[in-house]
Amino acid sequence: MTYCCGILVREGIVLIADTRTNAGIDNISTYRKLHVFQEPGKHVLLIASAGNLSATQSIMHLVSEGFENPLTKEVEKLTTCKTMFDAAQFIGRAIRRVHELEGDAYESSKVKFEVTLLFGGQIAGDAMRLFMIYSAGNFIECSQDAPYFQIGEYKYGKPVLDRAVAYNSDIYDGLKVALVSMDSTMRSNLGVGLPIDIAVSRRDSLTLEVDERIDHTEPYFHDLRDRWSTALKAAHTSIPRPPYGRGNG
Repeated sequence: MTYCCGILVREGIVLIADTRTNAGIDNISTYRKLHVFQEPGKHVLLIASAGNLSATQSIMHLVSEGFENPLTKEVEKLTTCKTMFDAAQFIGRAIRRVHELEGDAYESSKVKFEVTLLFGGQIAGDAMRLFMIYSAGNFIECSQDAPYFQIGEYKYGKPVLDRAVAYNSDIYDGLKVALVSMDSTMRSNLGVGLPIDIAVSRRDSLTLEVDERIDHTEPYFHDLRDRWSTALKAAHTSIPRPPYGRGNG
């Protein structure tokens, strides 16, 4: 399993992803799931992946190396796309291409072709945008009313984001809340774990302001985990007992 989260606020974009892959209780590995394509001043493009690892690796290879557009007959790459919408369409075509090439092998092996990607960032001359791209290659776009996307094991971290993230949130408050949602997920699901990759880019900067990996030695994340646990305990203690039955005696 995995957990990835993307947040798009007025100031910019935040993406985080864990690195744990789980093919059974005795086969747990670490793989990077947050992929960065950056040329300062031209584009900063981020892809976070969840789903079948072999499929996502094949897709990322096509996205990086490029492949022929059946209409133009030209080899296209993610970094040659002119707009974010064109780039999202290109990634969708890469997903469909991998399914076309490998889908029968997946089916014969009774392995589900399951891929979900978060794609966000900015290309010079275009707006900063965030998309969620599905296994069929179709996608939806983040909005001001719903300024975040999650993929993977998302249910444990969603309540935190629902309560604390808005389009007008400070970008580093967004990062903080994303890390709290990651901690909530890690505490409830052993399939999600450290290290965590994080990326932050401010709107119109066309570069990454943060590109870091958090591992078990990182003091801020451990302090955040402890403070969040303490705050939750204090909150539930301060709320009056329910006025039902004998519990209010």
